[in-house]
Amino acid sequence: MLFESSRVRLRKMTKEDTDLYHTWRNDMEVMHSTNPSLDVYPVEATREFVDQVILGSQSAKCYIMMEKRNETPIGIISLIHIDYINRNAECIIDIGEKEFWGKGYGSEGLKLLMDYAFYEMNLHRVSLKVFSFNDRAIHLYKKMGFQEEGNSRESLFRDGKWFDIIHMGILQNEYFELQKSNI
Repeated sequence: MLFESSRVRLRKMTKEDTDLYHTWRNDMEVMHSTNPSLDVYPVEATREFVDQVILGSQSAKCYIMMEKRNETPIGIISLIHIDYINRNAECIIDIGEKEFWGKGYGSEGLKLLMDYAFYEMNLHRVSLKVFSFNDRAIHLYKKMGFQEEGNSRESLFRDGKWFDIIHMGILQNEYFELQKSNI
């Protein structure tokens, strides 16, 4: 099945996921390496965000990553800013359950999303942004075939220091070539 790997299943995000997403969105340890603003959101703001931005958008596809063995929701993965004319999208991923960090679940979820983006949606390009201190994510993205395309220098202030936001992207033909070499 397209939305399953050996340990991960993606399912479409629903309104019922709002409270869980609210928990992840307000966990500063989770958001430290993915959210530029590090705001704490009231539940009403999260409900509005989920209704309008996640569920109400024609240019986004958001999925809850499920650990298959126990059907445990572990994070969210999305294609956002989908441009159907130019066949581009941006991808974001947050593993909200910290006990699943560093165990390959992000890699499995990202591969499922990339397969969907390139094989099913026929996108030409997928991009993402990553904070320069997030070595684990940068390693994963490079392993998946993303290339650095530039950066926004010192545009993020964390822990008393300035960091870059790195812009990365991968083209459909590059992804297909990488998949052939991994067979």
